[in-house]
Amino acid sequence: MAKKRLIFTLHYNSEVFSLSRNFRLQKAGDLNWLSKNYNFPKIAFSIDELVILDVSRENRDANKFQEVLKELAKEIFVPIAAGGGIRSFQDAKNLFESGADKIILNTILYQNKDVVRSIAEVYGAQSMIASVDFKLNEVGEREVYLENGARKIDISLKDYLGDINELPVGEIYLHSMRQDGTGQGYDMNTYLELASNFRKPLIVSGGAGNRYHLEEALSQDFVDAVSTANLFNFIGNGLPLAREYLIEKKFNLPIFQALQ
Repeated sequence: MAKKRLIFTLHYNSEVFSLSRNFRLQKAGDLNWLSKNYNFPKIAFSIDELVILDVSRENRDANKFQEVLKELAKEIFVPIAAGGGIRSFQDAKNLFESGADKIILNTILYQNKDVVRSIAEVYGAQSMIASVDFKLNEVGEREVYLENGARKIDISLKDYLGDINELPVGEIYLHSMRQDGTGQGYDMNTYLELASNFRKPLIVSGGAGNRYHLEEALSQDFVDAVSTANLFNFIGNGLPLAREYLIEKKFNLPIFQALQ
């Protein structure tokens, strides 16, 4: 039986890490701030993977993002998935060579499926995560957005997931824009309603604010991993305590020596 996973997501925005709430960004600090205030290498013992997304909307500097990725890869031992602004095979190659174990694709999934296939031919489908951002509108429809939430596309979430299932990607990272950064819990109604549409491992994201939200999602058989990006709710003792709680509840998470 495959292990469940606890994932932490960092949002990188124009040289600093930021908090996101409903896709509105608030600057928090740079890499030195992260290491100094939160002892991130130690915290990393409490997660199974790290996601780092370049969500820069202006003046995106791919080279600087790659340098930050290299520094993070030196500090922690867990697998790193990186994404943001991947539009070509070379973009993906640069992230792999900068320390990413996996890459995260979003807009390119819709705009250029041939690039997705070309990356898979070299690095394998298991090295790619399909990131899907969705939002529940006023009439209860689930809309899909690209380009950091700036562009809505004319396809339902259910149909878009069907398209994703046909692509050579290893996992789906499904993120609720409405729940993003609220700390009010995942959009479990959406995940439960679409459960039969997930033919690839599913990472749920957007809304986790405490250990009980993680527990609720991981209790579902079709959920393979949970992600949180809430620095202030989970950094410090938050992540270690949340992981210990989940292990006590008999979730099939890897058990690290540091937690024994």
